[in-house]
Amino acid sequence: MTLRGRVALVTGAGTRVGQAIAHRLGAEGMRVAVHYAGSKAGADATVAQITADGGEASAFQADLTKPEQIEPLVRAVERHFGALDLLVNSAASMTRTPFGEVTAAEFDAIVALNLRAPMLLAQAAASLLERNDGAVINIGDHMASEPWRGYLPHGVAKAAVEALTRHLASAMAPHVRVNCVVPGAVLAPDGWGAPHQAAFAEETPLKRIGSPDDVIGAILYLAQARYVTGEILRVDGGRHVR
Repeated sequence: MTLRGRVALVTGAGTRVGQAIAHRLGAEGMRVAVHYAGSKAGADATVAQITADGGEASAFQADLTKPEQIEPLVRAVERHFGALDLLVNSAASMTRTPFGEVTAAEFDAIVALNLRAPMLLAQAAASLLERNDGAVINIGDHMASEPWRGYLPHGVAKAAVEALTRHLASAMAPHVRVNCVVPGAVLAPDGWGAPHQAAFAEETPLKRIGSPDDVIGAILYLAQARYVTGEILRVDGGRHVR
């Protein structure tokens, strides 16, 4: 896929890695639909940056934990840009939920955003993506295979995202490719001080914390790799082979 002039929808693009992904896709010449739930200021900043760099972007609000808001989001992007060629499912939550204290409501909310929303978005966007042999890129998490105490529902949901990717790749072929990028720690979580980051880097084979650019490089590859689908691409500094 040639990116320039194509349309991308990036969910969770008002903060952190989602924001960085949207910036870079705009710099690559894509017209970017910047989704946000509550981070309006961040989404507006993303749009302003892309526009200042000569690109085209617009912000779209939706609460992806509410299924009834997903189809209208896709239709709003279609009305504004007239097309959709790349869906990046970046929106996620990382809520600490210690085992023994997890409530049904917490579990359902985590699964709703991290797993159900990407599936419903892909389904809602399928007819648009098929028009120009588009692509879906899901964003996973190394906690899918590296359990962290206190994040059981998150890890389970992200493990399911990898399975979802394979199933969508089969269901949406041959005109839509579906892949997944699985980052390690590419931005330090809130509350991580220098000692914590140093310890994490030391036990990572490549001996460093990653950066959003590491994830973006994988996304750019998968967005344009016309003979790759159903792939789970790990960008975790080698943590999965420790």
